[in-house]
Amino acid sequence: MSEHNHVVNKEGELALNKVDDALNRIDEGRKDEILGSFNEFKSYLSKRIELAQNIGLNDEAIAVAAEKVAAYLAKQEEPRNAEEKLLRELWQAGNKEQQHALAHMLVGMAKS
Repeated sequence: MSEHNHVVNKEGELALNKVDDALNRIDEGRKDEILGSFNEFKSYLSKRIELAQNIGLNDEAIAVAAEKVAAYLAKQEEPRNAEEKLLRELWQAGNKEQQHALAHMLVGMAKS
């Protein structure tokens, strides 16, 4: 895959405008696997956070990316379990500041 398809460039900078494209490239079967179980979702998120930390992204950059992913999921994907339904409702009820705080909380949860 060429660099223009990646969310993080070789300088370690986050390209938030590419997050939706990256999420849209995930195979539907793989999406179902990730989102079908909240534990699988947390595991997937944890692995992505670890990769982000390994390339030098700080917690704020990771939370901003998590915010973008959460907005995508709230808009594009139907919740597949009770936890995802609750997260979607919290996301939709919150303002931008609250959504950013929720993204930080999701990152913290996935790291623990």
